[in-house]
Amino acid sequence: MGTTRPTASMPDLSALRIDDRKRGGKPVGKWIGIVIILLLIVAAGLWGASLLKNRAPEVEVAVAISPSSAPASVLLNASGYVTPRRRASVAAKITGKITAVYVDEGVHVTQGQILAQLDDSDYRISMTSTKAERDATMALIPDLEVQLGNAEREFKRTSQLTEAHVSTPQALDAAQTLVNRLKAQIASAKVQVQAADAKIGIDQQNIDNCQVRSPYDGIVVSKDAQPGEMISPISAGGGFTRTGIATIVDMASNEIEVDVNENYIARVKPGQHVTATLDAYPDWQIPSHVRTVIPTADRVKGTVKVRITFEKLDPRILPEMGVKVAFLPDEVKDEKKSAAVALVPSLAVHAAGAGRGIVFIFHDGTVERRAISTGATRDANVEVLSGIAVGDLVVTKTPEDLQDGQRVQRKQ
Repeated sequence: MGTTRPTASMPDLSALRIDDRKRGGKPVGKWIGIVIILLLIVAAGLWGASLLKNRAPEVEVAVAISPSSAPASVLLNASGYVTPRRRASVAAKITGKITAVYVDEGVHVTQGQILAQLDDSDYRISMTSTKAERDATMALIPDLEVQLGNAEREFKRTSQLTEAHVSTPQALDAAQTLVNRLKAQIASAKVQVQAADAKIGIDQQNIDNCQVRSPYDGIVVSKDAQPGEMISPISAGGGFTRTGIATIVDMASNEIEVDVNENYIARVKPGQHVTATLDAYPDWQIPSHVRTVIPTADRVKGTVKVRITFEKLDPRILPEMGVKVAFLPDEVKDEKKSAAVALVPSLAVHAAGAGRGIVFIFHDGTVERRAISTGATRDANVEVLSGIAVGDLVVTKTPEDLQDGQRVQRKQ
């Protein structure tokens, strides 16, 4: 029997692969990807260039304003506060206890209106007692007058008897003395009645003084006392006695008080026109004028006090409000006589000849080229006599190649 030789295992040729990394060239798929990316970059660049080419230019615009509302040239600036000429801390004329207060902050009061009531019981009791004494004295006068009439008749009879030598001179003197004494008593009684009336008047005045009244029309800005507290026209110290009931301001007397540096006070004179701007309303310019320049200086601050009157008062103007004022030169008064219909910034006007100019009007994303007639120059503005209206939007900064009807973007 022949010997069988073991068969050697044959290798699996299907598992053999050629590694792409060992090939001499890059794979075709990778080249295709690179080409596609390059094409996309070129397309994006062309698209961006097209957008930049067709993009509307940005422009700055300004509103054409009314000549009367334009800021005028300013000679001097100052700041101060609104102060009323009539401001009073209303107090009682006498010392007493407050029983009622009839007002509160913000309440409008009229002249003579009762603000508070003090305790007047002591004065009423005193007046009642004085009236009783007066009435008792007055009741004596009729009896004294009756006695006087009888004494005068008795004196007449005694005088006749004395002339007939029937009565003695002593009896005549006694009758005369009685008449004189009764007359003196009647006169004294009448004087006592007058004195009692005077004392009653004092008590009545004290009772009236227990009613604290408003000295003028105004508004209560501070309530300084409450019922139950003591009040006195003089300070008693200690903080337990009030010296005022309420503080009243006459709003019709509001004015401006500013401190002007003494180096510039020569620029200010009475009657000078002023533009006032309240800190609370910075967009509201209030026409005013200088009422007076206080003829003294503050040596510490080196300033002179100037009082300014509003041309027209407004309920929004409140005492102690901060205010800034601009003193205007005299020629500002004649600016309103100009024939200008509007004012535009000088940057918006392109010269086109004497008294002529060109502006671009912005409207709904486009510009319109428009010819205008120009007048005088006011600081940074130009008067427009015709061609535009107040409220039109004019382009202040334009590209050199800006055309009529071109689409633009408003710069924010």
